[in-house]
Amino acid sequence: MISPIAFGLPDFPWDRIASAGERARQHSDGIVDLSIGTPVDDTPVLIQQALIKSANAPGYPTAAGLPQLRDAWVHWAKRSTNAHLSVDDVCPLLGSKELVAWLPILFGLNATSIVAIPELAYPTYAVGALMAGASYVTYTDAQSIPDNASLIWVNTPSNPTGQVLNAQELRDIVERGRALGAPIVSDECYIELGWEAEPISVLHPDVCGNDLTGLLAVHSLSKRSNLAGYRSGAVMGDPALIAAIVSLRKHAGMLMPFPIQHASIAALGDDDHVHKQKEIYRARRAVLQPALVAAGFVISHSEAGLYLWATRGDNCLVTVNELAQIGILVAPGDFYGPAGDNHVRMALTATDERIQAAASRLMASAR
Repeated sequence: MISPIAFGLPDFPWDRIASAGERARQHSDGIVDLSIGTPVDDTPVLIQQALIKSANAPGYPTAAGLPQLRDAWVHWAKRSTNAHLSVDDVCPLLGSKELVAWLPILFGLNATSIVAIPELAYPTYAVGALMAGASYVTYTDAQSIPDNASLIWVNTPSNPTGQVLNAQELRDIVERGRALGAPIVSDECYIELGWEAEPISVLHPDVCGNDLTGLLAVHSLSKRSNLAGYRSGAVMGDPALIAAIVSLRKHAGMLMPFPIQHASIAALGDDDHVHKQKEIYRARRAVLQPALVAAGFVISHSEAGLYLWATRGDNCLVTVNELAQIGILVAPGDFYGPAGDNHVRMALTATDERIQAAASRLMASAR
């Protein structure tokens, strides 16, 4: 009997905090759910209009995507990351998680392959390795990436910690990957959300010297444009690797619908809504961060992105349950690796009213 691959994967992590979620929902003023970073603000009208205008789409799209969409990503990358790309260096994605999960399979990794991921990392990096039958190891810096690594994941700004790698740290990882012949894939989905540091792309000339060989960067419209429900992202970089990804996506039928492509073009062509959304998140961060400090938390990293990485020195599940008692649900740090044992991750994606409610409850708990 065939054993589905899912039977060999770890349990879906959010199931572990279901009881804490139930406890938080019992609060008299309702739950403040800061556990998952799902956008709650409206999708900008100009993007909705582009979607509606393109609703008549009887034909099949291509795996490579519309030239206009790839060109929009090229211009966005120049403005936002200073990367110098062509349309052949870009492939649209059905959300960035598509690539994170499937890339080890697309690259033909197997039981002899090793995927290197950051010590604290989005869990799907590891799941993608396991789906391919490969193994994974964690690293803290370029020197700790093992000699037998077949693929190297980078994440800056980090999910969960909000840590930003500087140009030298990225150069070191690029040099290490090239010495090993291992592709370096940088997940940069929060690159436009810098607070205390300015995130830099692995494709920035100061990092790669305009040589894209062996380099890929993954980006998403989910957070910067409130498009999580549209599932729109892109991978860009080494044209040889992009061509291989496009070819395999053709066979797998990973095709972005035309209306989503046109909506994505509209999103990439307008920076104003991104600036406005960033200020909304900045204001929410300014409310939640001092309330956490007043409640005895220490904020670690959190220089960029949509999360506060916080600790009171206790085991993360102890903190999750304590916060659930006051109606706040957060993600335990060990979701992202054993090194997160004493931290919790708190998202800034709740509404203004819910963020203020969380801050008030934290301040009250400190007295």
